[in-house]
Amino acid sequence: MAILDRRKDRFVDDQDQRVSVGIEFPFGRESGGDGYFKSTKTTVDSIKNNIKLLLQTNNGERVFQPALGMNLKRLMFEQITEELIIQIENNIVDVFQKWLPFVEIRNIQISERNELNQVNINLTFNLQRAPNSLDSVQVTFDGVGAGSTTSNGAY
Repeated sequence: MAILDRRKDRFVDDQDQRVSVGIEFPFGRESGGDGYFKSTKTTVDSIKNNIKLLLQTNNGERVFQPALGMNLKRLMFEQITEELIIQIENNIVDVFQKWLPFVEIRNIQISERNELNQVNINLTFNLQRAPNSLDSVQVTFDGVGAGSTTSNGAY
């Protein structure tokens, strides 16, 4: 008979590190792992991957999901103004409400480095089921056209 898990934060608190939650991006081979691809071991790491991928996806890029994405790569060719920053922040909040409704955005920082043709987006968030644990994800869009990402652990 199965045992019902009644913990309040059962989807956030991953107890068994032997169980993989998702696939690590970018794809890579993992030798000696529990599958062919590198895997994430916690729900938070999997959600960080989802956030990075959502920020880097253009509208219409995903097959059968034309509304998925944000078109943030166009920022490299825009003059960053206060009005554009507010528009980007509102777009991020709207898209997250639709595609990642379990993520609460706490802070969005957008900065540019003109000499390197880069736009940096730093997003601080928490999960609704764990409001006291903050994490952050940083995505950098550069002149090469691909966004690079970094993420920080809990504060």
